[in-house]
Amino acid sequence: MNAPKDILPAGIKSRGPLLAKSPRGALRLTLIQHLMDTEQAATDLFRPGTRWSRSYPRFFRLNAAEYPRFLLNLRVAALFHDIGKANEDFQSAMLASGFKAQSLRHEHLSALFLSEPTVRAWLERAPGLDVDVVTAAVLSHHLKAAEDGDWMVLNPKHAYSTNLFFNDEQIHSALVRVGDAAEIPSFPGTAPAQRYVDDAWRAAYDNLFRNASRFRVAIRKDPERLKLALAVKAGLIVCDSVSSGMVREGLIIRDWIDDVAHAPALKADEIHASVIEPRTMQMSPTRPFAWHSFQEGAAKVGRKGLLLAACGAGKTLAAWRWADAVSKSEEIARVIFLYPTRGTATEGFRDYVAHAPEGEAALVHGTSKYELNEMLANPPEALLGKQIVDESDARLFALGLWNKRYFSATVDQFLGFIEHGYGSMCLVPALADAAVVFDEVHSYDASMWNALLTFLDRFDVATLCMTATLPPSRRKQIQRYLSTYPTEADRIDLQDLEEKEAHPRYRLTLTTREAAIATALAAVAEGHRVLWVVNTVRRCQELALLLQAQLNGTGVIVYHSRFRLKDRQQRHRQTVDAFRAPGIEKIVPTIAVTTQVCEMSLDLDADMLITEDAPVSSLVQRFGRANRHLRRGKDFRAKLLTYPPESNLPYDRKELQAASTFLSALGTGEISQRDLATCLETHALREERDARMSTAFIEGGYFATPGALRDTDETGAPVLLDCDVAEFSGLSEAKGPTDGLILNVPKKHARKADGLGLPTWMRIADGNRYDAWLGFRVEDRSTDSPGSM
Repeated sequence: MNAPKDILPAGIKSRGPLLAKSPRGALRLTLIQHLMDTEQAATDLFRPGTRWSRSYPRFFRLNAAEYPRFLLNLRVAALFHDIGKANEDFQSAMLASGFKAQSLRHEHLSALFLSEPTVRAWLERAPGLDVDVVTAAVLSHHLKAAEDGDWMVLNPKHAYSTNLFFNDEQIHSALVRVGDAAEIPSFPGTAPAQRYVDDAWRAAYDNLFRNASRFRVAIRKDPERLKLALAVKAGLIVCDSVSSGMVREGLIIRDWIDDVAHAPALKADEIHASVIEPRTMQMSPTRPFAWHSFQEGAAKVGRKGLLLAACGAGKTLAAWRWADAVSKSEEIARVIFLYPTRGTATEGFRDYVAHAPEGEAALVHGTSKYELNEMLANPPEALLGKQIVDESDARLFALGLWNKRYFSATVDQFLGFIEHGYGSMCLVPALADAAVVFDEVHSYDASMWNALLTFLDRFDVATLCMTATLPPSRRKQIQRYLSTYPTEADRIDLQDLEEKEAHPRYRLTLTTREAAIATALAAVAEGHRVLWVVNTVRRCQELALLLQAQLNGTGVIVYHSRFRLKDRQQRHRQTVDAFRAPGIEKIVPTIAVTTQVCEMSLDLDADMLITEDAPVSSLVQRFGRANRHLRRGKDFRAKLLTYPPESNLPYDRKELQAASTFLSALGTGEISQRDLATCLETHALREERDARMSTAFIEGGYFATPGALRDTDETGAPVLLDCDVAEFSGLSEAKGPTDGLILNVPKKHARKADGLGLPTWMRIADGNRYDAWLGFRVEDRSTDSPGSM
């Protein structure tokens, strides 16, 4: 064992002050200043008496009496979180002209210091301080801490060891501040050695992993301690982001927090005036808008509800009425609508959120900046004359969204925190201060469904889930947390909803693909709109080519997932517009061949719906895109044609067997939305496993690495077409959006982009396989995959 020695050899003392960030011109942010800034962010964000001091702890289900303890642990974590930056590697990297690799991550060293026996013993003297909670938050605040793998804690990247500067005056000042916050005497000791590999650090290293193991077991048995740990872990990420962001922008932390985080709650009638009234006036410009009793009743659901009603029943407006009612009963500052796909989030923004006053609306998903740029080139009425800010301020990331009032977003952007999504974690305080609507919950895959149920189980915020269909197994699970509306008793007084759901809308025919083709062509010739849904991209393309040939090369819309974003955006808009004209006199005969992309949240209104057999809930959603608004009169019946696909892919054989039974039970007479719902209850596949009710965030303990909110797509890969390389490079050089050129293709068609000057992660695909009308030609039957993402 090496003898302990002074941590600052004479040759190192002259380096200058410890830095927290790389210098920006004359600005040099010292480590102690950043630690103090982060503590100030914690104190100001959750200042006693503010709305966030109530909503944030409530979100984590902390008892009100636990609030002082939460704030203490968060402040101490803030003062420790970057202490590990006091090392030679990090400080050299701050002054290097280019990239300089570091042997150890700074937060790993911060946790090592916290685990040093004399430091831990000192902190354990503080009443109310949970040293394990603090250590877990510090170690995981960059979500790059694991027991093994790429982010294995304290796994050196270099053979040589790193000098540690834990006896620097700045570190001493930070520890004095910790003592003041925790109401304990100043730390009496010194760091045991100048290099972390010295034997003197062995006890701290062993403590770190031993305590991590004990803590993981302890929080499984102690729900209250787990709540505290989660609140502090998320809170530290937020506070670190705020303190770093304010320095980058040259803003005063306290002033910014007061202006943004502590802005007033929504006024009692603000949602109605900002969104509901403009939207209803657009829907009914010449006479007063007539509310359905079902929509009015949604206002009385309470703060936790499940809205179950037929396709076309007006659930979205009902959800806005619900949010309006929530704002009258509790303090909230925003309304967040969460959708399963980018396309549906964009439609939600266009139809509703865009009506909000300038500067208060946000569209948030992976490519929303590109979507907004394109939308503003041909703006809908709600956006005329407005400057719309995209999903994040380029410098403040998710913090740039805190001042928004109304959101249309993908589920990932706000629920991603539950699987350690960094941007989503930064939005947790805003999420806790909102009314949240999850739309189309029937469409969630197993991972998303698990995340939703875990969210409902572990966190407390006003929440409404919506769908037209939900299999019995899932309904039973979600009803543990949400009250269903409308109930059977409610329906007695909801004659308008009853009439809408019981009205016969369809006639079903079980047929073959060949017969369906003849029927579709005849329907178009008669002036009807035909929506045709198949289960794979390959079959979508084959069918589109066949129909296009029969129609002499015109009139077929193709919509699936294998398009460049800029082309997919056009296909999406073309499909929505073609099936959404307001009056029968404006109907243009159309046939659209699509995949699962048409199932969710799109207000499509076809006269004939043809589909391959699919899982029961998918069939019900597809049927809901036909005769949606009774545009051709109450006596009109849309034709539903179904036929067996040539292969089960991408579904399981049991799912299609259940679908066959469901279709036989429906019969070939007149069918209503009520018939569909009743039949789904009886014939939906009942073997779905229960959600595991846990996620990376819940299980992490000391450690944190990002998990997956969605089931991973093992078959597809994002690529750039080789013919688009020059355009991509030009856009990148001009700092323009490149999202429009990216598409998803089967992995076997993705190859490395060596020698093309592209980012190392970029893959390319053969541009000869691509057509702007048809998409990327997949052709190979062994790679059949859905087009729903």
